[in-house]
Amino acid sequence: MDQITKLASSCRVATPHQPVINSECVYTFHTPYTTDKGIVVNLITFVGTIEELALKNESEEEALFVRICKKRVAKSDDGGGDGDDAMDTSTGTSATKLGVGVEGGFQSDLDKYDTISTHSIVLMNKSSGIVVELPYNEDTKNDFPMLVSQSADSVINHAGLAVQQDLKAWELDEEPKPVSKYAEGLPFVDNGVKVSSNPADWKCEQTGEVTDHLWLNLSDGFIGGGRKNWDGSGGTNGALDHFTATGEKYPLVVKMGTITDDISTADCYSYAKDEDGPVTIPNLKELLEKRGIIVAGMQKTVKSTAELEVELNATYAFDAITEKGAHLVPVAGPGLQGLQNLGNSCYMNSVVQMLLGGSIPELASRYGSVGSDVTKNPLIRISASSASNDLLCQAAKLSTALTSGVFCRPLPESVEVSDPSSSDPKYRLAPRMFKNVVGHDHVDFGTGQQQDAAQYFQYLLEKLDGAELGAGNRLKSKDDSDAALVTSHLFSYKTESRLVCEADSLIKYKESPAETMLSLRIPMSEATTAVGDAPDVKRQKSEDSGEDGKEKKEVPTVTIDACLNAWSAATTIDDCRWPHLQNAVSRATSTTRFANFPRYLLVHMQRYELGDDWQPHKIEVDIDVPEEISLHTLRSTGPQDGENLVPPESEVGEAPAVPSASTLDENALSQLIEMGFNMNGCKRALMAVGGSNVEAAMNWVFEHNGDADFNDPLPEGSESAGVAAASDSGVDEGVVMSLVENLGCFSADQVRAALKHCNGAADRAADWLFSHMDDLDSAIASLDNVAPAGNTVSSKSSVPLEDGDGKYNLVGLVSHIGKNTGSGHYVAHLKKDGKWVIFNDEKVALSEHPPTRHAYMYLFQRSDTVGSPHAGY
Repeated sequence: MDQITKLASSCRVATPHQPVINSECVYTFHTPYTTDKGIVVNLITFVGTIEELALKNESEEEALFVRICKKRVAKSDDGGGDGDDAMDTSTGTSATKLGVGVEGGFQSDLDKYDTISTHSIVLMNKSSGIVVELPYNEDTKNDFPMLVSQSADSVINHAGLAVQQDLKAWELDEEPKPVSKYAEGLPFVDNGVKVSSNPADWKCEQTGEVTDHLWLNLSDGFIGGGRKNWDGSGGTNGALDHFTATGEKYPLVVKMGTITDDISTADCYSYAKDEDGPVTIPNLKELLEKRGIIVAGMQKTVKSTAELEVELNATYAFDAITEKGAHLVPVAGPGLQGLQNLGNSCYMNSVVQMLLGGSIPELASRYGSVGSDVTKNPLIRISASSASNDLLCQAAKLSTALTSGVFCRPLPESVEVSDPSSSDPKYRLAPRMFKNVVGHDHVDFGTGQQQDAAQYFQYLLEKLDGAELGAGNRLKSKDDSDAALVTSHLFSYKTESRLVCEADSLIKYKESPAETMLSLRIPMSEATTAVGDAPDVKRQKSEDSGEDGKEKKEVPTVTIDACLNAWSAATTIDDCRWPHLQNAVSRATSTTRFANFPRYLLVHMQRYELGDDWQPHKIEVDIDVPEEISLHTLRSTGPQDGENLVPPESEVGEAPAVPSASTLDENALSQLIEMGFNMNGCKRALMAVGGSNVEAAMNWVFEHNGDADFNDPLPEGSESAGVAAASDSGVDEGVVMSLVENLGCFSADQVRAALKHCNGAADRAADWLFSHMDDLDSAIASLDNVAPAGNTVSSKSSVPLEDGDGKYNLVGLVSHIGKNTGSGHYVAHLKKDGKWVIFNDEKVALSEHPPTRHAYMYLFQRSDTVGSPHAGY
């Protein structure tokens, strides 16, 4: 105790708002539950680690810690039942109510298990390890110095960083349903209509037969069928037809069968054109009572609109993607570790399993485990207080856990029996620190909402690149080269465009900036329709007896070759500017080919499109993707003998690229002046867009007419001053104008700044703009002091991209279930040792039918690299 007393004055007491890491090791995924040693939390820094790493990366020679150990034990069984009631298979007791954690219902984990916690105060020395360890509990706490007890209690009882991060992520909740403005003064037709509270008495008044999908008009008591769905299911449209037939005077309806004691859960809808959607009706109970409906005792008998919508959009591929109904064999071990869903984090889990779970040997070598030891990766050699916010450390922590198999739960004795370890915190890996360090400064990925896995993949690569380029001596190349290669190098490819000028048929070859994901449009015009009878598209009949006897729905199929052909097909560019024609605009025909074939090709299928309502809608289509593809016919060939090429811009001269006042199109200048703008402003506008494009110049005027120097005379000798920023930016002005038009909410200057920061990559620039919308002007201003994204060190751009023969093997899938990428569920399928494995968050099993036809993202590995990992990682 004397030795502990000597260090007591160094202890601190944690406040509720301070970050305290008391639920897991900051370097590994060990938790208080994982082993009998639990974790130790430093009473100065409040950072938890495993005992072996507590002082390894610290400057202090010794320090005090509180050890936290927890164990889950089953509660004693107070008796079961013999009847035919539903059984809670984990406890053997009968359930008489359909509910969890309620009397008579199924038992929750809190009902089934107790958690036993033990604590001790530990004095550790860097060289000799544990010097003193004494039990800490209610009986012994008064034996310790007061500051030690206060510090230990503040750590033990603290909510912890995990809870704090979860609270931050859930700050953005969905908007509640609006209160209908028609509710308070809703007309009531006193026509004597009374409605029975017995569902058996309800029928559609339009057909006289239909008894489901019924809606009650709250004004006149008419009962009609709901709307028809796009696939022909749903109701008869009777309720909506009645609203129209009565002069659109009675807009509010409630779905019969969703009315219960809790009136707030009833499904209400407004047909009014200025609402036309789900609404809340505060006086619903009173309106129902006028029709004789007493809500007391009523129970829900049908699915709500939201539930049906989810079912309608998810059912199409849900069974195939999750392999529902198949007797999947659970697997565990290195590269077969599941991840806990933190709440809508399946998009992250799926991408992380694909990148860091061992399917890409190069990243497993850099970030993964050294054998089965999760403490040896050099990237975790960083001070404990910095580790939780260090991306390289957290990536290594996560990949080490996935590739080592150390934290895998034991396999159940039978796949038919519920596995009690599935909820045991001892075996659960919650990638909370990784999620936070990647997404904390992103407007979307920092929330607890579902996100687009494809966007997350690109954002994660960008973050990893930045961290790797700034790693210095922490990250060394393994092939004796000067600098370590960045992660995106594995996926990077360039394309070459061949542009033919319509004016003179001269040809120009243009190479694009490097990209990391091939996004393919699905050409539905190439679709063929047949009843899906392949194993991976068979409908299951497991969950709904109503499926029996239903005719299979025909789903169109498009081949991946058709998608690639659409990507590489010739396109027309209407407003292409040609320097050799004195910057005149002329139409061009463009074809695109690969300049190189990367080691790994990530293909993104554009399965979602904007509908007439400007909402994303899923394209219901199967993609025929073989496990081997060849892209050699899509390789660029470069200039060919006999082609007439556009002269290099250095031969054309510099002057036409930025026109002076003397080269401006006089007709265009006159048109602008006739619109009421000052001549000096019109000259600046025309020079900014090349000298002759009136429409582009008008857009420039609207963006810049508030500039202080807009109407000032142009200084002599610097007539291009109005376009200095644009000409110096080094970005393609055609891409700038395209993004301005397509995004619709950013100015050309904002887009130009984003493109410059992202090295001309349009997709990354768009993502950057949306990520910084909250304070875009400040973000752009700060770019003056920041190197372009992903280009902090010259090594990234100077290293030649990998290339090969263009033959690829399919090694991974990420599939999505839901109506759009911001909702629903993501699942990964990865090929491990020649066998497909499904990763459905924490559930890992051998895959019987990988859903190659339904995937959202496809990971291909170039065939000539299989078995030959890049030595630079």
